[in-house]
Order: sequence, then C-alpha cells, then structure tokens
Amino acid sequence: MLSENYKRGFSDEKLKSIPEPKVKYDAGGFYIMTISENVKVYFDDYYRFLETAYDRCQTELDRVNVKIASLDKTWNESRAYYTAYRIILQAVAKNIRSFYTDGSNFGVVMTPWCFGTVMLEKIETYRERLAKGQVPDETLPENTYYVVRYLDEIYKKTLLDLFDFPEEAFKMRWQYSELLKRYSKVLQNITGSLQSVLLMVKSYGV
Repeated sequence: MLSENYKRGFSDEKLKSIPEPKVKYDAGGFYIMTISENVKVYFDDYYRFLETAYDRCQTELDRVNVKIASLDKTWNESRAYYTAYRIILQAVAKNIRSFYTDGSNFGVVMTPWCFGTVMLEKIETYRERLAKGQVPDETLPENTYYVVRYLDEIYKKTLLDLFDFPEEAFKMRWQYSELLKRYSKVLQNITGSLQSVLLMVKSYGV
C-alpha cells in the first residue's frame, strides 16, 4: 500500500473474483501476461516496484521542497534546477498513484522497464509543452528557459535513479513505445467499432 489513502487497484480478493483469462495463479501468486508486452508479470512484484519508487519520490520531494524554500530569491539557476527536479518527482508520484489504484484496466500492469518508458515519454511531453509556454503553473518562474534546460539534462538520470534501473533500461524504449502505440491503436479501433454498433442499433430503433 502506498499510504492509507492509496490501495492496490487489483487486490488478491478482487483478482480471485474477476473472470479474466489473462490472470492466472501459480506458486508465485497472481500474474498476468501483460496486454502491452505479453510478458508474465506478478501483481505483487509490480506493486512492490511502484511502492519502492513512490517512497523514493516522496523522500526526495520532501528534501527538494525544503531546499527550494531555503533558496535566496536571486539564485535563479539553483531554483530552476530544483524546480525541474521537482517536476519530475511530482510527475512520477502522480502517475504511480494513478497506475497503483487503477482496478479497472489491466493495461496499467506492465514490466518496470515499460513503466519507466511511459514516464520517460510523459516527461518529454511535459517538457515540450513547457518550452512552448503551454503549462499554466504559478510555481514556475516567469522565464522557464533554465527549467527546460535542466529538465533536458537530468530527466533520464533522475528516472533511472528513482526506479533503480541500469543505463540500458531506456535503450529498449523504442520497443516499448511501439508496443504501447499498438495497444492504444487497438483500443481506438475497438472503441470505434463499438460506437458503430451502437449507432447501428439506434438507427434500427432497438
């Protein structure tokens, strides 16, 4: 459990009651052949990975918030560096909470390296929006140039440290990205097909 407020979306009790053919059980506990990768992942291992990463995030966030509060207002570059670092920590913590508590979508269960790739791309998307001035955030300085620059410099290393990954973890990103894109496309096709069926049903007045 992340905290008293955030519980596992797929508890053992819930997994026992879900008629999902992808979810199986063996000596290691409940596991799933992940939707995005078709890789065997134990739910307990997945949740422990998120819990460990979340604890690191919270510890670092506490430290960084204290550091930012103690900075002299004229130390613009130092503030930009710690702001960039905090952005990464906050994004990771937010997404961990979301993935951890989701009990309706098996697509959120994936290998740690795949989750790391998801976060890598989310940070890159945020960075692009920030560079274009599309992030309304009162905690950011008026000139975000240095924040963007430090994001570029530290985001990969920060994620590797938070997740305790080796450097080669993100060298596989193209494979995970492609798998996730294919999975998203499949979902879009399914949604489109369902909408077509619903429209057809309505047209026949059923």
